[in-house]
Amino acid sequence: MSVGRFAPSPTGTLHIGNLRTALAAWLFARAAGSRFLLRFEDLDDATARPEHEASQVRDLETLGLTWDGEVVRQSDRLDIYRDALADLERQGATYRCWCSRREIREAASAPHGELVGAAPGHYPGTCHDLTAAKVAEKEASGRPAALRIRADAAKVSITDRLHGVVTRTVDDFVLRRGDGTPAYNLVVVVDDADQGIEEVVRADDLLLSSPRHALLQDMLGLPRPAWAHVPLVLAPSGDRLAKRDGAVTLPERLDLGDAPERIVATFAHSLGLLRSAGPVKEITPEALISGFDVTKIDLEPWKLHPRQIDKSW
Repeated sequence: MSVGRFAPSPTGTLHIGNLRTALAAWLFARAAGSRFLLRFEDLDDATARPEHEASQVRDLETLGLTWDGEVVRQSDRLDIYRDALADLERQGATYRCWCSRREIREAASAPHGELVGAAPGHYPGTCHDLTAAKVAEKEASGRPAALRIRADAAKVSITDRLHGVVTRTVDDFVLRRGDGTPAYNLVVVVDDADQGIEEVVRADDLLLSSPRHALLQDMLGLPRPAWAHVPLVLAPSGDRLAKRDGAVTLPERLDLGDAPERIVATFAHSLGLLRSAGPVKEITPEALISGFDVTKIDLEPWKLHPRQIDKSW
């Protein structure tokens, strides 16, 4: 049994890359005879909308992806995030940071600013050891401070079911943003532990964030889940899929005449879970469970070409 989940942000319509990852996560859980949960990461008040949540639920249901229990929303769970932050502060494992994104980029690109072995976009530790006088100066500026973890450049390894052992130097990532909102790296760890998630299946653009999550799980005394990071769907250029690339949402595909079962079959083919020389046939998610084999998953990104979008999959 490996309880799984899908945790989208309700900030817009899901594109086919999101839905393909949802299918993979669903299959990992269902093939193990386990529960599958749906959680909305809706802490961004500026972009999260109930109508986006409703459309995402509709898309999952249309494809036949079911979940167990009530839908969970992060906006209802602020107390458990505060408790986790308080725990880390009691450990002396946090510090305040006043750096802007521009300042972080400039510091990371400066000589000796790179943290060897860290994920791209890492924090170089500018506010890690500020003197009391410097802290007072920052406080007097009126700029709100984020809260960061004291990772102390720890080397952390995780084992991914598709990618094997991944080791990274963990930077001092943000736990709470300057506006007081708990940050993704904190809430995803707290949520997964609180919901009993045993296997995290998500897109491989988050693979290098997993050592951060493992470090935080260890510091909070939370169990580490298993991980599986599936490849992304990309445009022909190799860039992330975007609206400019054609009909990239489920409603757009349905308007062009694609049946949900045909879309599911195409996702399965692109993941390496279905192999055939003939045309793509229709299939339901349920029909994929018995033959699901994680070793068949193709680790190369799926590049969706214009002819596949404009005419057929």
